[in-house]
Amino acid sequence: MLDWSGCRNARDLGGLSTSGGHLIRRGALLRSDSHERLAAPTVEALRSGQVSRIVDLRWAWECEQRPSPFVHDPVYRHVPMLDDVLAYIPPPDTYAPMLDHNRHQIAAAFRAVAEAPPGGVLVHCTAGRDRTGVLVALLLTVAGVAAEDIAADYALTDSCSPQPMRHTLAHLDQRHGGVRAYLLAAGVGAEALAAVRERLLSA
Repeated sequence: MLDWSGCRNARDLGGLSTSGGHLIRRGALLRSDSHERLAAPTVEALRSGQVSRIVDLRWAWECEQRPSPFVHDPVYRHVPMLDDVLAYIPPPDTYAPMLDHNRHQIAAAFRAVAEAPPGGVLVHCTAGRDRTGVLVALLLTVAGVAAEDIAADYALTDSCSPQPMRHTLAHLDQRHGGVRAYLLAAGVGAEALAAVRERLLSA
């Protein structure tokens, strides 16, 4: 967990192991809740080069109600990960409908990470749980992190169990042929998948 005053759910994904014997590189991928309460020293530390891109996954109305302190910074990208009006009722035990109904938006969010300049990437939504959790799960799976480790990281968020993420990753395998096949079908190119692996993996 990252000690960011004003954020309740910020952490570095570095240190997770992969099937290829690598580790996720420290500082390569950060996740958090929204930033409108971030303390000024943390804002300045992030601006000073701690990250090369901030990917805000929130709806436009959320950004208007609670503007990011980075909205005018070159590192900031607003990439809404869900349709403005959901065509489904989100179930409590899986993110399968999110994946099935928002493929193009999810692909755009994935590419925003893949195409970021060299340096760390910070992804966030409002609570840092649902949209952030799904995007992080896709990124970590592409990098080779095991499903159980991804579910365990998801459960570090307050009041979360690993089960929804287990069910989500199982759905990707059973319905879409796995994360890679899902992303390719959604319009993420093979070069973006390779770029994420190179970005996240330690030497």
